[in-house]
Amino acid sequence: MRSRKPASTARPRRNFSASPSASSAIGCSALASRKTAKPDRVVRSPNQDARPRGTEITLLVVHSISLPPGEFGGDAIERLFTNRLDPAAHPYFREIAGLKVSSHFLIRRDGELVQFVPVARRAWHAGVSSWRGRERCNDFSIGVELEGTDDGPFTDAQYACLASLVAALKAKHPLRDIAAHSDVAPGRKNDPGPRFDWRRLLAALA
Repeated sequence: MRSRKPASTARPRRNFSASPSASSAIGCSALASRKTAKPDRVVRSPNQDARPRGTEITLLVVHSISLPPGEFGGDAIERLFTNRLDPAAHPYFREIAGLKVSSHFLIRRDGELVQFVPVARRAWHAGVSSWRGRERCNDFSIGVELEGTDDGPFTDAQYACLASLVAALKAKHPLRDIAAHSDVAPGRKNDPGPRFDWRRLLAALA
């Protein structure tokens, strides 16, 4: 979510060219079936609204976030998404005080899946963005945050959970593409960063 380095100008398009396999899901404890996207926990964010009427959900955007930056664990991400972050708790929190953002899902380092916004609703995750010439990606996308940084690796549990979640969502929605936050907001965002293994994710979905 937070970035300081200039983003790459490359904007790879990652298509779902194959259907998810029928094998049992791994990773997220609540994802017993690839046709189920039941989270481990639900924490309702007020930072959401209705999607434009008749809009199909065709894009999934992968993000990364850590609060404070580079630190994992704790409840700061949940507090940010529910407008309860204490600016006095850390110097960085003063910089983002008043920020109103959310994501549909968060995958923590241990693979726990937390949902903040119903998929049918619009989460406020992509900001100023465009994909395939279409602006306002929040209108037609699902946002998934991975607890991590844009210059560090992600865990096996996170990849397993993300693959299961994407497959489950694809079974219910006409998802055609998966993109990085840096793909839809080039020059503004870097996440999830160069150490996110796209080949690993796409292989798990093949």
